[in-house]
Amino acid sequence: MKRAFAVLGLVLLLGAWAADLPVRILLDKTTLAEVRLEGPHSLWSWSGRLAGVDGAATYRVFATDRGIEVGCDDPPCAVQGYVGNLISFVPKEGAVEVDGRRYRGFLRVIWQEGELWLINRVELEDYLQGVLPGEVPASFPYEVLKAQAILARTYTLSRLGSNPYYDLCATAQCQVYLGLDAETERHTRAVRDTAGRILAYQGEPISAVYHADSGGATAAAEEVWGRPIPYLQARDDPWSPRRSWSVRVSPGEVQRALAELGRSVSAVQGLEVLATGPSGRITRVGVATPEGEVVLKVPEAGRFLRALGLPSTLATLSGWTFKGRGSGHGVGMSQWGARGLARQGWSYRQILAYYYPHTVLTSYRLSASH
Repeated sequence: MKRAFAVLGLVLLLGAWAADLPVRILLDKTTLAEVRLEGPHSLWSWSGRLAGVDGAATYRVFATDRGIEVGCDDPPCAVQGYVGNLISFVPKEGAVEVDGRRYRGFLRVIWQEGELWLINRVELEDYLQGVLPGEVPASFPYEVLKAQAILARTYTLSRLGSNPYYDLCATAQCQVYLGLDAETERHTRAVRDTAGRILAYQGEPISAVYHADSGGATAAAEEVWGRPIPYLQARDDPWSPRRSWSVRVSPGEVQRALAELGRSVSAVQGLEVLATGPSGRITRVGVATPEGEVVLKVPEAGRFLRALGLPSTLATLSGWTFKGRGSGHGVGMSQWGARGLARQGWSYRQILAYYYPHTVLTSYRLSASH
């Protein structure tokens, strides 16, 4: 196990696809974790193999002020005490369980400034089998599941090497990843039936963003994030369920949301929507304070509204109450909208072409270099 484990240089080339592509998923940042191995396994540090174990074992991993400490409930442990700032748990058989959730691949634990970063290293196609159940229900039309598999694969490729230590997180901030026990036969079949397929634009995997419910119309990237992307355009979304919601906020909550953005104010006196985009999403917000008006534009306005607990930015404001529709940022494929299109007979190819114009459905291969 080499210390220089940061992702290799990856170059996308359209053509045949590579089956064994490792992906690194940040599961959590914590100070204490329980790690269980179901069968024979080995433990590794920067310096090499620490131990090999013939059967199952459970370890407790602690963050200290100088690195990682390892212990177990049934001494003697195969590895015990201080191990430095990295330890990997590598199953020979079975899964690795982290705080009660099982995963394929292996677990790498990295110490960073008093925290443990729990990182699951797993092959791409295996990873996707744990992503799809967290993103779309198995009851959705199969064409939607296939479209989602292609988008999740594409999004993953676009994020490779985005951090020296990991590629994605396991939450909705990246893609929801639920691990081995969440896998279903239908989701897994969708991954396998689309194996290696991605959406590309000008020879690169696209930024394959997606969301739950557009509220009736998707938004262009420029409206939500302030920069145009040719394949992320506004689209009518007639089969979106357009679920409505209401969120009442307080001046104190607005003040705290501003503080999360690094905008400290002494008090909040008023809140106003200053502008909306073509789809009706809020693009500019004004906050009245004793120090003067704070004006937030996209994409900062979107982060502010999410910090206030709004499901989407497709909303109006009356007093201190937001009323809106939809769920998510509103860019790219609407999962519920895609469900409606599939129920009208649309194929996964047609669904992807509709939500991501100017893109090409293709396969990939990767060449890696240090």
